[in-house]
Amino acid sequence: MELRDWILTEHDGVRTRFEQSVLGVVPLELWLQRPGGGSSIAFLVLHTAYHQDVALSSVLAGQPPLREAWASRLGLAGVPADQGLAETEPHELTELLSLDQLDGYAQAVTARTRDVLAALDVNGLDTVPEAAKGLGEVAGVDEAAVPWLYKMWDGKPASFFVSWEDIGHGFNHLGEMVSVRNRLGLSPF
Repeated sequence: MELRDWILTEHDGVRTRFEQSVLGVVPLELWLQRPGGGSSIAFLVLHTAYHQDVALSSVLAGQPPLREAWASRLGLAGVPADQGLAETEPHELTELLSLDQLDGYAQAVTARTRDVLAALDVNGLDTVPEAAKGLGEVAGVDEAAVPWLYKMWDGKPASFFVSWEDIGHGFNHLGEMVSVRNRLGLSPF
């Protein structure tokens, strides 16, 4: 298998598993529930999509994140660009979300990321992109608001953004979503 094919297969796998394990099982009206504490499915969908959006679109491809174009539809117009990037769910942010638009945003990010990955020079995966430029200048994320993210992404090669921010981070939080699904009593097993 070619490296690009493997990357695209793993990228597509995150979305496919989400559709099968969460989207097709948990009714939208339960996406704000937090059984037993932790994060809601709604937040986890926003968080993973937004991380992927900024990492792949803004850092690797130099494009503004799709969240900018989707802000009004998502109910996030006027919400600072750093909101939704931290691992802890800010309930006031999640309560603003237009749940009926959330998966549309996630799908759009997945599609754009696939395009970025399809065009990516796999021989340049060891190249270090200017993460601070992608975060600040391109995505409009203020370093003072998320210094930890600037530090975490600084000096990382393109392979990190592909393997972690697109694939690993997606699977990591998909596991959380499945756990929420199960605590809601909706496990199909």
